[in-house]
Amino acid sequence: MARNAEKAMTTLARWRAAKETETGKQERRPYLASECRDLGQCEKWRLEIIREISKKVAQIQNAGLGEFRIRDLNDEINKLLREKRHWENQISDLGGPHYRRYGPRMFDAEGREVPGNRGYKYFGAAKDLPGVRELFEQEPPPPPKKTRSELMKDIDADYYGYRDDDDGILLPLEEKAEKLAIQRAVEEWNNAKGGQKTDEKEDDEPDIYGSDAYITRDTEQQTKEDPMGLLGPRFTAHVPVPSQKEIEAALLKKRKLELMKKYGIEDDE
Repeated sequence: MARNAEKAMTTLARWRAAKETETGKQERRPYLASECRDLGQCEKWRLEIIREISKKVAQIQNAGLGEFRIRDLNDEINKLLREKRHWENQISDLGGPHYRRYGPRMFDAEGREVPGNRGYKYFGAAKDLPGVRELFEQEPPPPPKKTRSELMKDIDADYYGYRDDDDGILLPLEEKAEKLAIQRAVEEWNNAKGGQKTDEKEDDEPDIYGSDAYITRDTEQQTKEDPMGLLGPRFTAHVPVPSQKEIEAALLKKRKLELMKKYGIEDDE
């Protein structure tokens, strides 16, 4: 395949160029598509624009052209695309086919649709320019939101903390913390008391419950009556307990005083 420059230097191409120059019939594409009222001419100019777009798209694939040249080529391609759209609108107005309605989408060399924003497209190496790739990086989709019924499935006794003590970890930690707190409180109390030890037992009050000096006669009598201890412990009184006769005499005397007071009789005793 010969290059375009070699094709332009062929005899036929040079003859046609000279002929057009002599006759002055070298046609130029109209600036406005609405100025052309011939359907065939509109088709011709549309195909010419497509060839120019293809040539520039092939050129922009070279990443070694430099940032500024790549940006210029990308701008020229977008300008030609807008011009092609104008010619397609003119063709449809003249009764021709609707290219925009049935035309395929524009894809790059890798088979992906050409990215763009508001009609501006990026081709070839222009997609890797600084600040361009960040524009088209898709954000990760947000996690799906759970419904209320799905959230209620995960709620059990552990959610409310009812079984926190069953893991065997919390109780030992609480016991350890409790011992440390008690030890700290004891040390503070000792410091406040002048360093006295807490294990010293104060004998300010007599031990009336565990001392052998306060064993009553009733206990000795029970020991004599039940030497094997089969009858069980008996009540030990540490104050004088009145007998049954003394209680009856006291009640009788109280009743007598009430009657005498009722009838106005003076007590001679």
